[in-house]
Amino acid sequence: MSVPMDSIYQQIILDHYKNPHHHGLIEEFDAEVHHVNPTCGDEVTLRVRLADGAIADLGWDGDGCSISQASTSVMADLVVGKPVAEAMALQERFLELMQSQGNAELTEGDEDVLEDAVAFEGVSKYPARVKCALLGWMAMKSAVVESDRQEETA
Repeated sequence: MSVPMDSIYQQIILDHYKNPHHHGLIEEFDAEVHHVNPTCGDEVTLRVRLADGAIADLGWDGDGCSISQASTSVMADLVVGKPVAEAMALQERFLELMQSQGNAELTEGDEDVLEDAVAFEGVSKYPARVKCALLGWMAMKSAVVESDRQEETA
């Protein structure tokens, strides 16, 4: 008997919500951002540290629904240790997934690239929840941009 994918995806989201990865603000960081979803009140504070063109570390703290918190946890797992360009490409691919309105044509390669983030595909069917799923991803993008900006002015 096979388990439906929706059930597996729900479990991934619940696991990341109950046991978030990279949760907690890191002490050494290059940039800190605070993002709020005004629609529902979800919020995240995220700190990032870059080294040698990669996301060396990332930590976050936040309040909100299971989708926003789990998505931030999944995002952190995916981008820590990755070159900045690769992390930004992942953010773009996740954004595309969230804008698909449930019509994403996930390929086998997407699961290899997005890993647990594919669990949020179903969220794209609910426009009010898309912002929840994107909250941490947009904060990460902002923190990396802010870090780059600070480095340029240093």
